[in-house]
Amino acid sequence: MPITQQQLLQILPNAGPVAGVFVPVLNTAMGKYSIITPARIAAFLAQVGHESGQLTALVENLNYSAQALLSCWPARFTAALANQVARQPEKIANIVYADRMGNGSTASGDGWAYRGRGLIQVTGRANYAKCGEALGLDLIGNPDLLAQPANAALSAGWFWSINGLNTLADAGNFTQITQRVNGGQNGAADRLTIYQRALKVLV
Repeated sequence: MPITQQQLLQILPNAGPVAGVFVPVLNTAMGKYSIITPARIAAFLAQVGHESGQLTALVENLNYSAQALLSCWPARFTAALANQVARQPEKIANIVYADRMGNGSTASGDGWAYRGRGLIQVTGRANYAKCGEALGLDLIGNPDLLAQPANAALSAGWFWSINGLNTLADAGNFTQITQRVNGGQNGAADRLTIYQRALKVLV
């Protein structure tokens, strides 16, 4: 069941300026990955809505204060280093994402090049390679392709599919979906609010 622009705006009211762009690409992505029942669509829109600031942010914002760096990544920052790189997103990305997820060292620049992009943020060189292979895109050579609405939506559908999230949506296991998307329960209340709103709109 494709969604309409009116439904999308009832579910994600802050998406007004971009709703017209996203309705067709979301419908394409959801169709491709069998996100086609009210339960699946509600769960998907709740997660992508939260992850992307209601479809307004397609690239990860790493503009952190020193305090936030120490709070989010205590293993990666000393107080001195946090003060040194605070509010410098490129330096922060290269430190936070160095030597993991297929990325090279801090000096490689991979952390910044392959920071989170898309509606469910694909992060790290290895994940960009997998996603690019699945979608037929050269995301290693041109990572910014994931910041285009159509590819941002398709990458979220791909992530949803490879993590088996339709099955969890069918079971109504929304907490577990959040766990797989986020790796924790950050923003759980907002995700749940959007999910419940979406279920009312779609059912």
